[in-house]
Amino acid sequence: MAFSISPGVTVSEVDLTTVIPSVLTTAGAFAGAFNWGPANKRIQISSESQLLSTFTKPDSNTYISYYTAASFLAYGNNLRVVRAISASANNADANTSSTIRVNNEDDFQYSYLSGNNANVAGPFIARYPGSLGNSLTIGVLDAGASFTGWQVNSVNVASYFPGAPGTSTQASSAGAANDELHIIVLDTNGLFTGVKNQVLEVFPYLSKASDAKDTLGNSNYYKNYIFNNSKYVYAMDPISYATTNATWGTPLANGTSYATVATSTTVQLAGGTDVTPSDANLQTAYDLFANPDEVDISLIATGDASTTVQTYVRSIVETRKDCIAFISPPSSNVVNQVGTETTKLTTWANSLTSSTYVVADSGWKYMFDKYNNVYRWIPLNGDIAGLCVNTDNVRDPWYSPAGFNRGTLKNVVKLAWNPTKAQRDTIYPLGINPVGTFPGQGTVLFGDKTFTTKPSAFDRINVRRLFIVLEKTIAQASKYSLFEFNDEFTRSQFVALVTPFLRDVQGRRGIYDFRVVCDTTNNTPQVIDSNQFVGDIYVKPARSINFIQLNFVAVRTGVNFSEIVGQF
Repeated sequence: MAFSISPGVTVSEVDLTTVIPSVLTTAGAFAGAFNWGPANKRIQISSESQLLSTFTKPDSNTYISYYTAASFLAYGNNLRVVRAISASANNADANTSSTIRVNNEDDFQYSYLSGNNANVAGPFIARYPGSLGNSLTIGVLDAGASFTGWQVNSVNVASYFPGAPGTSTQASSAGAANDELHIIVLDTNGLFTGVKNQVLEVFPYLSKASDAKDTLGNSNYYKNYIFNNSKYVYAMDPISYATTNATWGTPLANGTSYATVATSTTVQLAGGTDVTPSDANLQTAYDLFANPDEVDISLIATGDASTTVQTYVRSIVETRKDCIAFISPPSSNVVNQVGTETTKLTTWANSLTSSTYVVADSGWKYMFDKYNNVYRWIPLNGDIAGLCVNTDNVRDPWYSPAGFNRGTLKNVVKLAWNPTKAQRDTIYPLGINPVGTFPGQGTVLFGDKTFTTKPSAFDRINVRRLFIVLEKTIAQASKYSLFEFNDEFTRSQFVALVTPFLRDVQGRRGIYDFRVVCDTTNNTPQVIDSNQFVGDIYVKPARSINFIQLNFVAVRTGVNFSEIVGQF
């Protein structure tokens, strides 16, 4: 207790109710190429419909990334996605002589939202890099132009607005005038909607005043409003820049009359480019998953990543030690490679460094691309990561995701390679998990090894995931022992904290037995004097069945079973 200067009663609380926290085991991560959406930024996606609305539909260059993510989302609802982007990709803009790349909202907010941008890209740019932005047209009408018959790309757009822009009540109260304008966004080429000149967004009665507010108290300044609400564009600088720049974007002030433009303005964006991300670009994207203090993930899919990127992702999970990476062989190893698959998978496996934090599968699946009405070959690693999510949902992370109970894959028309028993026997010792189609039983993950040839408990997915859960949860709980005294009380408290959790895992069939040691045998005087604390946790992990031996013994009618049981 604290020392008191004068007599009195002091009340304090000591919290000894710390428990082992729950940890996230179903969060996936993926980085790949997409046609649209924020680049080099983690976006949490919970469904395929959200994946579509955020990154738009796939094409012949992006379908593998899209359907790897979609395959994962067929089993779970928690996927962090990063759109990898090339440094050569550009946003479409209104200035044909310029090139500009704004990766995401953070880039725009920090670099362009506030202040004068010197008309570097014109009045508007596409919200994200890519050629899709070339399909965007923006119509602007302010208080100085005629509202009647307003058209954009020959489309009568006046009907989308209740009336003409003029002077807002807020501006009028401040003695200002002509602050209102209307903005409309159209899909000129139909690349977003499939319909040319389809109206995408309508923004009525925005303000040229930097401090204007709407009825809810939010910013109604047109640049801020477009930034906060548009899915397709950013507003950069005023239209008719030389005429309007002096007043547009200034605060409401008594007597200010905002410059007007006498005719409606139509801005067609152009110059947006797509460039396939390089291995270096993908590595940069995966770097956003490298820090466990920034993002909590458990399963990393890699799509059709090259061996260079697969190796890079391996280094990330090996450093984090709280998640697993899932990899597939190149399509050239299994798609239309009849008779050579085993040899090529062996070469591929030998080109990679083994790791118990990596899970490898045997191939690719054929699935229907509903957005383009074609069939596509897609790597299986998104599905295998998804099976781990399914296992978490129906059982626990320490159960095997393989087999007929929990290992059935979804959305499979056929496999590029359906390995035979002899072929499975060849690749399984290499740490490659076979995926096979069985008549009447579906397509099934038929192996649960991590990507290692070293015999140990950690060569199984369920054991690796068990220890990730144990290490992650107990490490989080142990943080509350930092800066406490290394004495019998703290050590006993640690044992009392960990033991019920491990007993619960044991009751849920995750471990056979355990022991927690935290006493003077491992916290010696030297350990204590070094300001350290040691807790030893011994665990006997539960093992999955990989081999079943069934012995059928025929005996004569007069034989007593007790005489022969156990002899064969």
